[in-house]
Amino acid sequence: MLKRHPWDVVVVGAGVVGAACAYYASRSGLSVAVVDRGPVAGGTTGAGEGNLLVSDKEPGPELDLALLSTRLWRELTAELAPEIEYEAKGGLVVASDEARLTALRAFAAGQSASGVLHEDVSRLQDIEPHLAPGLAGGVHYPQDAQVQPALAAAHLLRASGAALLLGEEVTAVLTAPDGSVRGVRTPRGDLLAPAVVNAAGTWGGALAELAGVTLPVLPRRGFVLVTEALPRVVRRKVYAADYVADVASGSAALQTSAVVEGTPGGPVLIGASRERVGFDRTLSVDVLRELAVQAAELFPVLREVRVLRAYHGFRPYLPDHLPAIGPDPRAPGLLHAVGHEGAGIGLAPATGRLIAAALTGARAPLDPTPFRPERFGPTERNHP
Repeated sequence: MLKRHPWDVVVVGAGVVGAACAYYASRSGLSVAVVDRGPVAGGTTGAGEGNLLVSDKEPGPELDLALLSTRLWRELTAELAPEIEYEAKGGLVVASDEARLTALRAFAAGQSASGVLHEDVSRLQDIEPHLAPGLAGGVHYPQDAQVQPALAAAHLLRASGAALLLGEEVTAVLTAPDGSVRGVRTPRGDLLAPAVVNAAGTWGGALAELAGVTLPVLPRRGFVLVTEALPRVVRRKVYAADYVADVASGSAALQTSAVVEGTPGGPVLIGASRERVGFDRTLSVDVLRELAVQAAELFPVLREVRVLRAYHGFRPYLPDHLPAIGPDPRAPGLLHAVGHEGAGIGLAPATGRLIAAALTGARAPLDPTPFRPERFGPTERNHP
């Protein structure tokens, strides 16, 4: 078995979270290798819309993480190429009736103390002229933004200078006699390092098992429709207030709520659906039809627009809706950066900063305690 060059850290996963971990670890002076069984952004990242949102998060640890990431994404745009398509376009959450509008305004007011900026909008067509008439109102969130996720991951990896090993599946997590991690094994050889970062997305639970610990990551499927290229008929990310409840729900059943946004290239992206069906990749025409109907209810102009394609992916879901970020005391040397569900692109930079701080012993940019991986319960290590 070939023994590879020893690194300070091996990151497993070449999606945007793994890329951010590699970027900030490298910026902290560590030598980094990134390994993935597929291509860059071949999993959840490549199936995402690129949302960088604060609007859908209630006050608490995830919102704090999102606000830090919002600032970091703005900093990253100064270094990364403009091709990542960063847009500080803002988000608009709309309510169909007065009861939903009252609840939406209360939700936004509760976010203010955490640093979320928002403004009440009563004349929706003033900022989104093609919205359907008759909606009760909405709330505009200027901090919401968007990137092209696959490009963001690729440019973060390039800027990190990390060694990139693609098409190599991790088959084992190597440990020393005392149980501490010392690298990973792939069919092409061993990658040696005193630290391994689990950024394997929906497969994060399987990688944790290779290290002898349990992390209950489950896949949550979602579909996205892509229209033909259009003039900018949708200026912001626009979604119905019901979307916030769907994000927070732990139900395994299908949930759909309209999420519509334009892109610099012209196509309109339409989501969002959520359901836990394992890794079932079956195309659901019923779900796609429901998404199209809901989008047209928000933007009647879309009724005559062609949908060119649909795609789907799997969000890495954890039961308490918080990612697992940081060292796992059950397996010294193993760190996790998984379980961000549909918010991984938005939360990636802050996650990378937390991982880099843990690797170097630096002060964390925010309290990492709510994200500790061992919160799901101890397990006995199984030494390979």
